[in-house]
Amino acid sequence: MLKYETIVLGDLGTNCYLVWNEETKECFIIDPADDGVGISDMISSKGLNPVGILLTHGHFDHTLAALDLKLIFNIPVYCSQQDIFLLKRQNQTATHFLKRRVFAPNLNNIDIDLDDTKEIFLGDEILQVIKTPGHTPGSVCFYNRENGLLFSGDTLFAGLRGRTDLKYSSTEEIFKSLKNLMKLPDDTLVLPGHGEETTIGRESERYIKD
Repeated sequence: MLKYETIVLGDLGTNCYLVWNEETKECFIIDPADDGVGISDMISSKGLNPVGILLTHGHFDHTLAALDLKLIFNIPVYCSQQDIFLLKRQNQTATHFLKRRVFAPNLNNIDIDLDDTKEIFLGDEILQVIKTPGHTPGSVCFYNRENGLLFSGDTLFAGLRGRTDLKYSSTEEIFKSLKNLMKLPDDTLVLPGHGEETTIGRESERYIKD
């Protein structure tokens, strides 16, 4: 069985998720927004064995602790290569948007390109990688069919969709991505990058299914 815990981190209140296989205790860290030491302490207190860092996209408020955790646990970072340009400037972008000095190194490379990845295994549990461009070119969601969980990053929120007013964003693409997500079962629990959880059934009223 797959279990998860939400940790709200950073100035923008990002939902970081620890996701683990209850039997093997292997875990993924999804969107480590900040405070790598705090995340690592929580992982240790739960007796979990981290095996990877999963990034739904490359925005700094989802990635600032990725390098710290990679070095602490010697584990790979999974992200779309299409968002590497955001990772390479995360320090400068964070400093600009937060209006204060941010002490976090840029992430200049990734270990596993999600563009070439369809499934990720956590013991006998499977996370399907769903490509959801729009908010950023390389945005993805992680879906576990067995437990009905969708980690939606900044593509889908409770009552909202991801912003597309950035120069590299696409409103057309995000609506295609949302339409695709609406094909999932209505009772799928949506765990977004910010805010409260929701379900596909609740959000499908906004994004009509085929």
